[in-house]
Amino acid sequence: MTTSDSISPMDQLLEIMERLRDPNTGCPWDIEQTFETIAPHTVEEAYEVVEAITEGDMEELKSELGDLMFQVVFYAQMAKEDGSFNFHDVIEAINAKMIHRHPHVFGSKNIEDADAQVVAWEETKAAERALKAAKSGHSNLPHSALDGVAKTLPALTRASKLQKRAARVGFDWPNTEPVFDKISEELAEFKFEVDNNSPTENVQDEFGDLLFSVINLGRHLGVDPEVSLAKTNRKFTSRFQYVEKALSEIGKKPETSSLEEMDALWNQAKLDGKPSS
Repeated sequence: MTTSDSISPMDQLLEIMERLRDPNTGCPWDIEQTFETIAPHTVEEAYEVVEAITEGDMEELKSELGDLMFQVVFYAQMAKEDGSFNFHDVIEAINAKMIHRHPHVFGSKNIEDADAQVVAWEETKAAERALKAAKSGHSNLPHSALDGVAKTLPALTRASKLQKRAARVGFDWPNTEPVFDKISEELAEFKFEVDNNSPTENVQDEFGDLLFSVINLGRHLGVDPEVSLAKTNRKFTSRFQYVEKALSEIGKKPETSSLEEMDALWNQAKLDGKPSS
């Protein structure tokens, strides 16, 4: 199957997906998939897009964006099969949503700067959530400022989003000083549970509270927790691999070396800047 002047690349992709799902001549694996089984692959593909961006690899980014797009096409084909919607419905829906959420671009509303746009964006989304609740018959249920924050988000990201939502309705400290105090308080409570050999559930609860407080500090400082931890993960990986390589050069491995030896090499890796990003 090849692209020709008579079919666009997008239409060809839709046709490929339809043929993969053909119950008689398609791919057995693709035929067996459901929305639920594909969902984990979508998350994985999204992370691979982020990794390509982080690595600055534009060729890989092009490839990963294609893989992510294929996930959308996969869902749309399955929805088409059960009569829910099709790919063109997805496109029409996002077009309508973007136009509605940007009245300062596609309409006459005046928004002065990026901060004002964030406020307007959230107001629009809140109105959309209220309309959705009304259509579903749930408009009589108590409204929460936290509605719409997906439960399936990575925990660090969800914590930050929950805090931002609460802050918009006034549930927030005015500056970072009380946040630092809260971190100290949570650290003391966590240490108490650890020192007293408390049940794992207690230790886990306090550890979660400590993490939540640290994320709150990052939010106040404009620091994204996922980005920060990802950066530290890369830094740790690079420095530990430096240690492994240095040990290998003298015929040793981490498991046959002392902590003092490895710590000295770790510090050397820091001095050599392995890496700062």
